[in-house]
Amino acid sequence: MDEGALFLKLWEKEAAATRKVLSRIPEGSDYRPDPKSRTAREIAWLIVREEIALGEGLRKGVMEWTEVPAPATMKEVLDAYDRNHDQVTEQFRGLDAARWQTRVPFMYGGQQVMNETASDNGFGFLLDIIHHRGQLSTYLRPMGAKVPQIYGPSADEPM
Repeated sequence: MDEGALFLKLWEKEAAATRKVLSRIPEGSDYRPDPKSRTAREIAWLIVREEIALGEGLRKGVMEWTEVPAPATMKEVLDAYDRNHDQVTEQFRGLDAARWQTRVPFMYGGQQVMNETASDNGFGFLLDIIHHRGQLSTYLRPMGAKVPQIYGPSADEPM
């Protein structure tokens, strides 16, 4: 299995758990565990933006991070996730094995901050999305929501 196929397999496997966690964030919550922390809605939006930036970047051959303010509601964030996730996944499916080995510069504020292969960028972003999903899973109970099963049963959803 080439790196692109492996990435796609893991990307698709992790998406269901990510969608479940995002869907559990209560509407109107402004919970954050510390004043320096982002709210759950802001972290959820970061996940959406990471997926979009990765998909566009690998398609174009250059990734560029731009800050886009989070929508006002979780419904809008979840709608954006639903609208964009499948499209981004299709972009990944369209990349051939050679493209996954091509370097894709990552730009932030007009400066190149990384110059990894498409595969390394993909796995890096996927791991960061999983990390932020984990953050969100720790926010859920303090917000009065239930933690879904991610890799197995949770205390809120036994098998």
